[in-house]
Amino acid sequence: MTSRPSVPRLRALVLAAGRGERLRPLTLELPKPLLPVGGKPLAAWSLDRLADVGCDAAALNLHHLGDAVRARFGGAYGRLPLVYSEERELLGTGGALPPLRDFLGAARIVLLVNGDSLCRWPLAALVAAHRRSGARATLLVHRGADPRAFGGGVAVEGDRIVAFRRGTLAWETARCHRVFAGAAALAPELLARLPDGPSDIVSALYEPMLVAGEPIAAVATSRPWFDLGTPARYLAAALAWGLAGRPDRSAFVLAEAEVDATARLRSSIVERGARVGAGARLVRTLVLPGARVGAGARLTGTIVGPDVDISPEAELHDVMVTRSVEGFVTTLLSARR
Repeated sequence: MTSRPSVPRLRALVLAAGRGERLRPLTLELPKPLLPVGGKPLAAWSLDRLADVGCDAAALNLHHLGDAVRARFGGAYGRLPLVYSEERELLGTGGALPPLRDFLGAARIVLLVNGDSLCRWPLAALVAAHRRSGARATLLVHRGADPRAFGGGVAVEGDRIVAFRRGTLAWETARCHRVFAGAAALAPELLARLPDGPSDIVSALYEPMLVAGEPIAAVATSRPWFDLGTPARYLAAALAWGLAGRPDRSAFVLAEAEVDATARLRSSIVERGARVGAGARLVRTLVLPGARVGAGARLTGTIVGPDVDISPEAELHDVMVTRSVEGFVTTLLSARR
């Protein structure tokens, strides 16, 4: 008797194709999935969680600077096999799934993770709740994030999502609104409902499900969660994430970085290969790989982009400094919150 091949329990898609337009000019040379966070690329933290939950394999969709993402991760992340879906045009959160129907549809449960969010995703709890609920879609929502900062959030009644947008009766009358926290568990048969070509998963799948009376379950989490959509949010997330749990929260200096003994750092991170000169003072500052901060410089609330040189004695506050063909570009963080 021939045994039946095993069916993968979990497969996943990490949405990684966006242009990162609100993070420009930083993302003109560095795709968002590769933004450094605590010594790792942003996408690596999501891949870690997928591996921890026993995911069989994961896909990343690629568009902007996709070759750099592929070169960084290759065919596997540790023991987690990776595949890539190249998008000649951006397909959106719904359109990213149809090209992967065969890959994702082979699993019992499909996990969908936003590549521009940072969280120690409670994926085991998400999968368990998805199985218990009997719903075909289960979304992770956050208890603490302010819905007003994210378009009002989604409307939740009990353990169900009842509306996704303002203006509907269900949204306006709901007693609770939560922020979608960037992870979902889906039944693989839902992939067949999504049209080929660009689409938004809310309007193409979730809202038609609600109209048809199909439940969409919600699982709430209080774990630290960050949206890295703007430079200010990226800075806040990278500092909170990299400094959390460290005995001395004043600084995190990665291996292969050099910080002069007379420099003073407070609530700051110096990524791999970066250098901070004598007498420099850094407060709430992120120094990205290859950057150099000159002697005596004073930086507060600043992102120093990859391979940027900050002049000795420079004073910078609440800005991001990045490279361009004309030289260095300084962007006010307060203008892009």
